[in-house]
Amino acid sequence: MSYSAPERLLKSLGIDRPEDIDLEAVAWSLGAKVKYRPLKSCEARICGYENKAIISVDNRKIPQRQRFSVAHEIGHWIYHRGQLLICRASDIGSFGGFRNGATSPEFVADQFASELILPSYILTPILKQFRSLNLKTVSEISAAFKASKTATAIRLVQSNRFHAMLVCHAQQGRRWFIRPPCVPDRWFPQDDLDRDSYAFDTLFGSRQEQVRPRKIGADAWFDRAEANRYEIFEHTFPLPSDEVLTLLTFTDEDMMEERDTLRPFRRR
Repeated sequence: MSYSAPERLLKSLGIDRPEDIDLEAVAWSLGAKVKYRPLKSCEARICGYENKAIISVDNRKIPQRQRFSVAHEIGHWIYHRGQLLICRASDIGSFGGFRNGATSPEFVADQFASELILPSYILTPILKQFRSLNLKTVSEISAAFKASKTATAIRLVQSNRFHAMLVCHAQQGRRWFIRPPCVPDRWFPQDDLDRDSYAFDTLFGSRQEQVRPRKIGADAWFDRAEANRYEIFEHTFPLPSDEVLTLLTFTDEDMMEERDTLRPFRRR
């Protein structure tokens, strides 16, 4: 089994349970000390010299947010050492690389943080207990790993164990989406939310998380002729940045069949 950089770091420290992932200890092992205090112009920052660094995190944020910020700055310390990095709220946990390119420093640090807090070698055996993916599953996993629901949902979809997709929208339209390899790439979500979708109501109206997933026609999400034959489940929750994140789950096996998008020309 191959391990990512954050997973190799955790393995080197003998960490094999969610409750053992002590991010302050991980930072200390790399020469970085974590301090919590009010920050005015940013949410977190790292200042380093040679092999020592100070990670500062805004202590007014919720614990899961502070935890992700620490992991994010550890990622910067590993990949962007020598730079003074001041991370605003919009830089941490926004996963902008899904729309702006996976090489941006903030996306690299976000992905590192996700894998550090929710490492696959610990997460995968736990996921075997779950047969389906919904926000109840996301909440249980996030509680076990002390992670945010957003980071947890992303890792669960990335695991490629579930026929599911994540789509993030702002009022201006779709921000980004994640589709695992097990979902055929012909299912590409529309830019704008359909007015009949529950996500539309959450974004422009209630700003409340749905109590449970609801069934909806697939044509509300996908602009394909065949979509009107299927139904999917939609479960939406609001994000702090005036965005909503929707978990779409597919229960019709016919939707998961690979099909040629270009058919060969036949002579009569």
